[in-house]
Amino acid sequence: MDFMDVSLVALRVFREVAERGTLTAAANVLGYTQSAVSRQIASLERVAKAQLLERRHDGVQLTPAGHVVLRRAAIVLDQIDATGRELAGLPADGGTVRLGWFPTAGAVVVPQAISALRRTHPAITVLTREGGSANLVRALRAGTIDLALLAAAPPFRPFDTETPAFRTRVLAERTLRLAVPATHPFGSRDSVDIDELHDQVWIASASATEMGLWPGLDERPRIAHTARDWLAKLSMVAAGCGITTVSDSLAPVVPPGVRIVDVRGGSSEIRRTVLAWLRDPLSEPAARLAEAIAAHY
Repeated sequence: MDFMDVSLVALRVFREVAERGTLTAAANVLGYTQSAVSRQIASLERVAKAQLLERRHDGVQLTPAGHVVLRRAAIVLDQIDATGRELAGLPADGGTVRLGWFPTAGAVVVPQAISALRRTHPAITVLTREGGSANLVRALRAGTIDLALLAAAPPFRPFDTETPAFRTRVLAERTLRLAVPATHPFGSRDSVDIDELHDQVWIASASATEMGLWPGLDERPRIAHTARDWLAKLSMVAAGCGITTVSDSLAPVVPPGVRIVDVRGGSSEIRRTVLAWLRDPLSEPAARLAEAIAAHY
């Protein structure tokens, strides 16, 4: 069987598996059973005459052949989707841009950038999705988004080691700060020393518990609560449930009852916001959106 005989369904399933990292996650998104996803992958590997995925205990990883198929599949599927939109009377691919963003970017920057783009280029359609930086990196590789707003912490390394490398633009470098209840002893101050953070009660991220904790503390932190949503964490801070770290960019939108303070001493904790893309040059809609995002950082 020649690769020309591959089905679009198999390519879509493969792209979803590559993006989600597991067969189970892909099956949930697609509404398939896991066995159906496995059959589609197996059929694609038979046609390719090569193993495309390495099955591991923590999910799957693309083989060199898998990277080749994914890169080409993303282009083919994008063109098919653009044709469908054009035939339906919707904007073709040239008028649509897909953006992925890490959670706190949606609090201020993403809405402002989309609003500004709507005023200046109303014909451009922006489709967005929230996700962790690791998931967005996979989505860029899979071709399901065109641009990604990614968060990075020191040491600043490439987001992955695959080729071709992502194109990136550093939009901002901001200092990590501390969110505390207004009624907390820290709440009446502009800054605290790092030594004063010992034995505090912390609210951490549910997806990665190191998020929400001040980096480099020389003790086992007391984590009382975890939450997936940043607004939920800040609401718990307002209720006096603990303290958490916060990006400086969120300072304008914290809820009542929360104070933002600086931390003195220790290493300077910088958080970097990066705009990343894979295809170069960017399409005109993607380039316009990138400009709008940069203007609001």
